[in-house]
Amino acid sequence: MSDNKTQVTARSVEEFLSAVTPDRRREDARSLDALFREVSGFVPQIWGPSIVGYGSYDYVYESGRSGRFLATGFSPRKAHLVLYIMPGYDDANPILARLGKHRLGKSCLYINKLADVDRGVLAELIRHGLDRLEGFWPVHPI
Repeated sequence: MSDNKTQVTARSVEEFLSAVTPDRRREDARSLDALFREVSGFVPQIWGPSIVGYGSYDYVYESGRSGRFLATGFSPRKAHLVLYIMPGYDDANPILARLGKHRLGKSCLYINKLADVDRGVLAELIRHGLDRLEGFWPVHPI
């Protein structure tokens, strides 16, 4: 069985965030970093080439597949800020309704810019995701 492709790296979070372009995306990424640190209490790590992750969890599926993945985080991509709220948004509709302009994937939330969403509601969503994930698997600092 193959390993999870997205693994924690030794890359510097500060260097990664400093290299984000354009300027507005870099400012949003730094603001998200501060918010995720505050809400999660975790020191971030770079996962794969472009995800800033906070905490981790070890999973084992019924199929026997197991691994480790980030508990929550974000990626400042060119087109959108992509937020990873594990294990997804199944019961987060009341929070999402108050968030602001966004689009959803399975475990991804896409926003164009941080100014499009309410930061307090975003903090609530991050906390909700971590609490919900903890109901499935223990969450660790890394």
